[in-house]
Formats: sequence, C-alpha cells, structure tokens
Amino acid sequence: MTITITIAGALPGADCPDGTYDVTVVGAGVVGAAIARELARYRLRTALVDASDDIGNSTSKANTAILHTGFDAVPGSLEARLVREGQAMLAAYAAETGIPVERTGALLVAWDDDQLAVLPKLLAKAGRNGYDAARIIGADELRAREPHLGPGALGALEVPDESVICPWTTPLAFATQAVRAGVHLHLNCRVTDIAGDPDGHTVRTSRGPLRTRYLVNAAGLYADEIDRLLGHDAFTVTPRRGQLLVFDKLARDLVSHILLPVPTAAGKGVLVAPTVFGNVLLGPTAEDLDDRTATGSTADGLHLLREQGRRIMPALLEEEVTAVYAGLRAATGQEDYRIQDHPGQRYVTVGGIRSTGLTASMAIAGHVTGLLAGTGLELGAPRDLPPVTMPNLGEAFPRPYRRAELIARDPAYGTLVCHCEYVTLGEIRDALGSTVPPQSLDGLRRRTRARGGRCQGFYCGAAVRALFEEARP
Repeated sequence: MTITITIAGALPGADCPDGTYDVTVVGAGVVGAAIARELARYRLRTALVDASDDIGNSTSKANTAILHTGFDAVPGSLEARLVREGQAMLAAYAAETGIPVERTGALLVAWDDDQLAVLPKLLAKAGRNGYDAARIIGADELRAREPHLGPGALGALEVPDESVICPWTTPLAFATQAVRAGVHLHLNCRVTDIAGDPDGHTVRTSRGPLRTRYLVNAAGLYADEIDRLLGHDAFTVTPRRGQLLVFDKLARDLVSHILLPVPTAAGKGVLVAPTVFGNVLLGPTAEDLDDRTATGSTADGLHLLREQGRRIMPALLEEEVTAVYAGLRAATGQEDYRIQDHPGQRYVTVGGIRSTGLTASMAIAGHVTGLLAGTGLELGAPRDLPPVTMPNLGEAFPRPYRRAELIARDPAYGTLVCHCEYVTLGEIRDALGSTVPPQSLDGLRRRTRARGGRCQGFYCGAAVRALFEEARP
C-alpha cells in the first residue's frame, strides 16, 4: 500500500479518476485519527487533514492522560455510552499495539462533610452507568492506601479500574495504522471555507482545494467554526484552559492512585495522578477563555495549583517541578458530546469532545462511521488493518536501554542520547524514520521522550537537534 503524507505544496488529487475523496476527516487529534483508522477498514478513499504539522498536536497532546471508566458521566448520555465502550476497546487496543497503560485505580477524596455526603450519590451514579466495582472507603483505609495525603481527608470513593495511558502514542498509533492502510494524511492544511453541492463538498484549504463526497468535522477547538461553514449554529466552543505541573520522577513513590476531587460544574477539578512516564501530575485548572491559542501558563494558575496541591499532598510540593504545560478543552456549555449527522449534506459534526475524548475515541469512531453509513455512504465489507507495534514510552514496561538482547542486535539501543529520560540513539532513529515522522523537535519528544526530562533538553538538546536536522529531507 502506498503511503501518502504531505506537509507542503498543493494538495494531490485523490487516487481516482475525478480526484475526489470518499470521506475527508478534518482534525487529526485523537478522535479524528481514530475515525480515519476506522474508515481505513473499508475500501474507501479517505483523507485526514489538520492545520498543524503533526498528529495530536492540540488538545490531545496536553490532557491528563487518564483512561476513564465513565463512572461519573451523565447516565444515559451519549458520552456515558461511548466512554464505557471506548474504555474496553482502547484497553484491548493498547495491549495489542504496545501503548503503555497502568491500572492504578482512582480515589475520589472527600475533604469535608458535604463532600462525604456526595459519595453515595456518586456510587449510585456509577451503578447507573454500568460500573459496579466502585465502593466507598473510610478515612483509615484511605490513609493506609495513600499515607502521604494531607490532613483532614474523611473518606473516598474507590474506582479500581481507572488507569493512566500514554496520550501521545495513542493518536499516533491510530494515524500510523490508517496511513498504512491507505488513508492520505495532509498536514499544515487549514480549512478556510467549504462549498457544498449535490455531489459533495469542495473544501478550501491553506494548501488549495480538496474534493470530497462526505465530510467529518473533528476539528476540536474549531469544530463550531467548521460547523458554521456548513450553515449550522448549534453550539459554540469556549476554550477551557487547564494548566498542570509535572513533578520529577523522585515524587512517584508519593502516590499510588489517581487522586480525584469531588467534581463540580466546572469540571473534575484538580487531581494528583501518576503518569506512565514515571512523573506525577498536579492539575488541571479550569479557566474559560476567548483565545483558542492561549496555551501559556500563568502565575495565578500555578499559584492556585500549588495551593490545591498543598492540601491534597503537602509532601508533593517539596519535590522538584520538571515541567509546566497547559491544554485547551473544547467546552460547549453542555454535558454531552455534540455529535450530529446531517444526511442532506453528507456531513457529520463531532464537537464538544472534552477530557474523556481519549478514552472514548475508538467508540466515537465506530459511532461516526455508523452515522456516515446512515447518510448514504456505502462501506462494503470491513477488512483487517495492518498490525502496528508502537515504541514503549512507559516506565512500567522494559525500555530499550534495559533490553540486553535488543542492544546485542543493535548497539544503538544502548547508546543514550537523553540521559534524563534514558532515550537511546536507536529510539530517535526509529522515530525519525517512522511511518508518520515528526516535523518538529516537540514532535520528536512526543515519540521518544527526548528533551522531556528534568533538564528539559539543556544537556541533550544540541545532540537531539543535530539528529533531527540530519534526518530532514
């Protein structure tokens, strides 16, 4: 199968006589990439386009990386169903492809009597969502499970199946499999206008026009703007910024579970959570903004996190901070996803996908594919996708520098380039030569962890950049 990835120049025509794709997916975040992967199971001419230069380069790269059970979703909502189905699908897919997942479990901690009184309601809500493994534990058991918690915790709701996952490898795995199966990936390709006609759509982009019979809008923070280009005004995206602190790996022994607050209308609140990379996260904030590009951190936001963290786990604040980052969630003012088919236009909107989108991504993809079929798209018989094995970025699984048999076959896997994260020359070489290679140093970091450790590239930055520049065409 020919691999087609473009990053500049005029868009090529689809591989068909009239230059028209069957389906075009706008947005290559985790949801858009999952939809493209699902469509790749059918003999369709499919394109995946994104305004950025990489897969998962917006909301998907900057979330809290939790594989949710959906215990606290709104019962009966589309989100509740898709999160429940998606959690099982993604857990199985991760095991199959090597995406690191750690089943840490979660503790929803009550810090006062009012919060303690809410726990039975959350337990009942979990049951209505089909999750029956949750249970309420008292203060003594909570303290035994998490001895570094701050004083005053009264009890918790235990959710044993909540997990942490690699947020970077997941969309990359979806896109890799899609591209290997024939999906065309067009990056640096911002949609500027859409003109519909009885045969489909002409999508005008920053790299020229693209013809497609069916269109899927998975544009995340810009999903409402794409929707309006099609004549709809059903929702407005309000960027909700979440700032987070990443603590050094020496902090990892302080916490065993994902520690969640009792949720509010603004979101799930500030949490403390392990990561698959061996760090500890504190965050996120929840700040509604007007600017869809405001991913900078603020002094006020970081101060708020430290104050919240001091109550949750005072010892954590004594540890070193490795990094600070912020992500924007596509809030719409409603508690459910905004997924809608428009059969007369051969168009499906996939909007309002918030923090649970990573978990639900594969189930969303199946749901959207079903909606496309309902609008008239002939899918035909599904086929098996080419298998993929992703590089392991997780600390709970053997990394290349620890695998003697791998190093014996190729000494590059024993040559460290990034000493903070133990990233080897072999891993960087593989990433640069992969099916969907990085177009930036940040893209390389998300594929290898190089420059992501405590020195933030101070020591390895020049060497990593030299390898990156050498591999560029």
